[in-house]
Amino acid sequence: MSKKKKITPRVGELRPSQLMFTYGVGAMIDLPKFSVIVSGLDDWPTSPEYSEPIIEDRLLSAVRSKKPLVKKLLSPPVTEASSDPFDSLACIGVPVATFPRWMVCPQCRTLAPISSDIFKIKENPYHPERTAYRHESCNKAKKPPDVYPARFLVSCEKGHLDDFPWDWFVHTGESCGNPQLALYEISPSGEASDLYVKCHGCGKSKRMSEAFGKENREKLPKCRGRHPHLRSYDSEKCGHRMRPLILGATNTWFPAVYSSIAIPVDSGKLRELINNQWLILKDVENPSILTFLRNQGSLGELNEFSNDEIFAEIEKRRSEDAGELPAPSAEPDLLAPEWQSFSNFDPDKNSEDFFLTPVDVPEDYDDVIEKVILVERLREVRALIGFTRLDALGELTDPEFKIQIEPAPISRAHPIWVPATEVRGEGIFIQFKEEEIQAWLEKSAVKKRSEKFLVSHKKWRNARFIKDAEGNYPGMRYVLVHTFAHLLIRQLSLDAGYSASSIRERIYARSDERDEGPMAGILIYTAAPDSEGTLGGLVELGSPERLSLHIAKALENALLCASDPLCSEHLPSNSGRTLHGAACHACAFLSETSCERGNKYLDRATVIPTVLDDDLAFFKVK
Repeated sequence: MSKKKKITPRVGELRPSQLMFTYGVGAMIDLPKFSVIVSGLDDWPTSPEYSEPIIEDRLLSAVRSKKPLVKKLLSPPVTEASSDPFDSLACIGVPVATFPRWMVCPQCRTLAPISSDIFKIKENPYHPERTAYRHESCNKAKKPPDVYPARFLVSCEKGHLDDFPWDWFVHTGESCGNPQLALYEISPSGEASDLYVKCHGCGKSKRMSEAFGKENREKLPKCRGRHPHLRSYDSEKCGHRMRPLILGATNTWFPAVYSSIAIPVDSGKLRELINNQWLILKDVENPSILTFLRNQGSLGELNEFSNDEIFAEIEKRRSEDAGELPAPSAEPDLLAPEWQSFSNFDPDKNSEDFFLTPVDVPEDYDDVIEKVILVERLREVRALIGFTRLDALGELTDPEFKIQIEPAPISRAHPIWVPATEVRGEGIFIQFKEEEIQAWLEKSAVKKRSEKFLVSHKKWRNARFIKDAEGNYPGMRYVLVHTFAHLLIRQLSLDAGYSASSIRERIYARSDERDEGPMAGILIYTAAPDSEGTLGGLVELGSPERLSLHIAKALENALLCASDPLCSEHLPSNSGRTLHGAACHACAFLSETSCERGNKYLDRATVIPTVLDDDLAFFKVK
């Protein structure tokens, strides 16, 4: 790219996984000198040179059940690093825009939007971390100081985000002929009560503490329905009042992600082999070319299929890449096929991306555990379909709950693709004995605790305006299996060589109301965005002797929490604020990257006796 041409400079780097779980579409990123918001998909480059299609049929069908126009899953745009910031490749990446748009001068305390031209951007292509906005006309500094973002924003329950209404706030909605705003600090505490905004044009001022709190929220203007990541406003009025947020607050953005484990199916081996060799096969125009490749020894395992079978699958793959997909008849079940693959081991289905090895159940727990499977290799695909603000609707990441609340949009038009990543790794699958689960569920103490969880479940959903408050209650089967997974992950992380935040769970817990029958099992796994995946440290812990030791230690640690007796006395909330029983950060909670339901539906009293309850425990003290 010519140096004379205006370019959009690179301002930072992110890993693909961060674009799914931390800094996805609509999320804000703190740079050294200012903050930016990740733009919508309409602005992302999607050229095949930079973004590769990710093939996972089951996940694509699940995404299309929510967003029917989506034709494919694409990886985020990636290019080779270039030392020349003016190279065309240096301008390829995920686009961002400055947000918030209001800045504060640290010297004279001037508060103004960047559209006012009071602050000028100073780009530094060779050192992007030094790019900053400066107050050239500051009268309190010897040289123009770098300004920083005003650290207050407003949002609402529908996912809208906007700059704090500074002008409206200080003037209480009235107009000012000559607004000249400044943000002052009374003390260095940084609290809202020690900050106030003043208009030097009319002399009015107001403390920031007057914007916070439930009562003060009613005094703020109504939400304008703004989506800064899309550079647009909703056509329909929002109706919600603005809610102030602090820049960098953790509740500013929560991803809505679908994920699936790539499993082999009876008709899927050919498909998988073709996907693995797509770089060679994508240019095959007729079956005769396959004969040449076969004679050259380039087909590998594809040799067991005929040329006609291979070419038909190649044509099908081309049609899918072109977006010629049939409309999904119903939302596919992501968990049931995985459960069938894990619980009904078939060595003939082992492949490069899915390799299982059954091992003996630890003798000390063969009365409650049906089987243990070492997942030596697995491939997980994750797709971002939207996001929420203010509240993490964890169920949006799990189609099991089918909550009819639309996450905030990730594009101005209906998306025809969504960003996705694939990771490879390893894990341990544990299946519980169904007869033991059923016997435990029949206990009167378990039924009483289930009633409390159901009340809390309804209150939680009502507080978030979710229709069918009683619907999709996971039940005590899920609470038991979910809590056991958390306790075991915390223990395994001490010896696996991976941090607890890098180990994930996948819970299979259903009654027998569906065709596939009851489920009661867990997949504990870790994965990395690398062709080789992980190093085997987790699988190594699945041997009968070592797994027995870790289960025993996990249960022992759960007997007494550092927060007891308060933790053990905690029951599911009647206010709808929480959805857990005896569980806390000291004993059962995991990081948000590990738990599929945001630390909801947990209760260690269902797993092991606590200081308060000894009649709920599924496991016997050994």
